[in-house]
Amino acid sequence: MKKLLLVTDAWHPQVNGVVSSYDRMNEQLPKLGYEVSVIHPGLFRTMSLPSYPEIRLALFPRKRLAKMFADMEPDAVHIAVEGPLGLAARALCRKKNIPFTTCYHTHFQIYLASRGLRLLTPVAYIYLRWFHNGGTRTMVATESLKQELEAHGFRNIALWPLGVDTAFFKRNPSPALPPLPKPVFVFFSRLASEKNPEEFFQLDLPGTKLVIGDGPERKRLEDAYGKTHRFVGYKRGQELIDWLSLCDVSVFPSRSETFGLVVVETLACGIPVAAHDCQGPRDIITNGVDGYLGEDLKEGAMKCLELSREDCRKKALAYTWERSAEAFAELLALTKRDSRSIA
Repeated sequence: MKKLLLVTDAWHPQVNGVVSSYDRMNEQLPKLGYEVSVIHPGLFRTMSLPSYPEIRLALFPRKRLAKMFADMEPDAVHIAVEGPLGLAARALCRKKNIPFTTCYHTHFQIYLASRGLRLLTPVAYIYLRWFHNGGTRTMVATESLKQELEAHGFRNIALWPLGVDTAFFKRNPSPALPPLPKPVFVFFSRLASEKNPEEFFQLDLPGTKLVIGDGPERKRLEDAYGKTHRFVGYKRGQELIDWLSLCDVSVFPSRSETFGLVVVETLACGIPVAAHDCQGPRDIITNGVDGYLGEDLKEGAMKCLELSREDCRKKALAYTWERSAEAFAELLALTKRDSRSIA
């Protein structure tokens, strides 16, 4: 078995697409001959990210990280996120001339803008370009993201298609939950400013508006909209499927996606998606078949009620984690045996 060292600043108990994607790689890569070791913030002293307490950042990780590298002697190194752990791993690999791959998962410049720090956007691009161009390849989930990054001076961009567990994400109505007034429109994502949840809450839609998810904005939004919206928080396992099985349309107002894993997950449950015509949704949704793209999310959501659940499910079946893992493994850069020592 080859040893893959996965370094990620995003890991459990966080609930997001980055964590979900690497969870699936942990399941699939052993079938392809890789033993995966994950280095994550929980192995270090941490502090919470200001304004986002569920995200923990590793403090001064380099010395301990170097020992982990030396002990594990990886055949390949993949750096998932551009945070403190990712930065320390990049520095170690560059110092010892060890090849590594990265992945561009998050538009941090949009994250900053959503928090009133738009002036830092050019600085964010400079940092991200510097970070990723130090690796042998930067993986991205879509062709449109590849083209965008190349236009901003990123090099060696390669496609890593993501997937969905269609055996898990499938419509399965359960008598455990009482029926909700129809139609049911769902916001299924993190309640954070970069996901633009406010737009969903302000839509005048009939029936029930259901909110599946949690995040730093939940208290404020629940205080403001709790009387007209059903908040159920994070859901996992069969309980998540039970709630999704009640839904008729998913409304996805985010404009900050690099892919939008929850879009494929809702499609797998036979739920059409109303979203903006922007990166992420436009790479997945076929307008008028499994969702609607446009500026008027109310119009799109209402038109989604007429779409076929079977067509939504069919779209999701094209995304598999098996195919995703094969692409990921092919893109890894194998480390030369005589240069692996980090001590």
